[in-house]
Amino acid sequence: MNKGTTQIVRQTFTIMTYKKKVRSMAAFALAALTLVSCGKDDAEAAKSEDTLKEKVAVLKLEEREIAREINLSAILEGYETVNISPSVTGIIEHIYVEEGDMVRAGDSLVRMDQYQYKTTKLAFANLGVEMDRVKALKETGSISEQTYDQTKLSYDQTGENLAFLEANTYVKATMGGVISAKNYEDGELYSGQPILVLTQIARLKAKVAVPESYFPLVKEGMKMEIRSDIYPDKVFGATVEIVYPTIDATSHTFQLKLNIPNSELLLRPGMYVQTRLELNKVNAIVVPYQSVMKLQGSNDRYVFLNNNGVAKRVGVKMGQRFDDQVEIISDEIHAGDELVVVGQARLVDGVKLSITK
Repeated sequence: MNKGTTQIVRQTFTIMTYKKKVRSMAAFALAALTLVSCGKDDAEAAKSEDTLKEKVAVLKLEEREIAREINLSAILEGYETVNISPSVTGIIEHIYVEEGDMVRAGDSLVRMDQYQYKTTKLAFANLGVEMDRVKALKETGSISEQTYDQTKLSYDQTGENLAFLEANTYVKATMGGVISAKNYEDGELYSGQPILVLTQIARLKAKVAVPESYFPLVKEGMKMEIRSDIYPDKVFGATVEIVYPTIDATSHTFQLKLNIPNSELLLRPGMYVQTRLELNKVNAIVVPYQSVMKLQGSNDRYVFLNNNGVAKRVGVKMGQRFDDQVEIISDEIHAGDELVVVGQARLVDGVKLSITK
């Protein structure tokens, strides 16, 4: 091989070596680019998945013992209210009382026009004389049984009519109380509207609406406490007189009727009061009040639990409230569950969660 040929071979080898290096570098660059691209895609995918998660804070639930009690507001009413409305029409001759007067059972309240009563009284007296005469004749056999029966029937009917007119001409109080309204004056024509309104205040009543969750716990005869802002240092007693048997489907409450003695007359109808009924101690789950959501357009309540990183919506009933805490009741919630307490307003059932500390 001459010198020229050797030089050509060396140049060819150098070119081939350079091409191999270029191809190797290109392959390495492609591999590196592929790795970078894959890493970037994985990072973006992870970032996208994190973006889809809702950030929330949770609270691990525990049972605690609470002294269960019911605290509700109420408006006091007279235990009984009677409209003084005679069953006869005519002129009101005299009203014996004014608004605010205290009366006792049997006191005279109103005297109506006496003409019809006095006429019937005379007729009854005449029938009494006739009845005595007919009775004597019957005993001697001088009249028939039918004549006697007709006379007695007329006498009895007139007597009943007289008693009716007497009660509705000379109107008396059927119970003790206070005159809470007076709608007429002496000499006016009675037209059907109550002349007086008599309200019993020595005994009062109140109706309170109680959440349905307490229905099995409240019994007739239970004692309650009544408090009024007017008498901040006094506690008045009351008794559960009636537990109404039905639940209101809209408010999910039932009613109690309270019997409230008021012999000192400190309380009055129309007063706003707070009632308190102590029940037994129980173990319950108490959560922050703000964690309980309300379904728009209804009174249904619900919360969100952390179910292995996924939001689970659970319907609940609210029990007793303690300042910013409230008892929740549900068969699906137990001690140890994680309740979402921050971020729950953004959640929907089934969304993935990102738990923050």
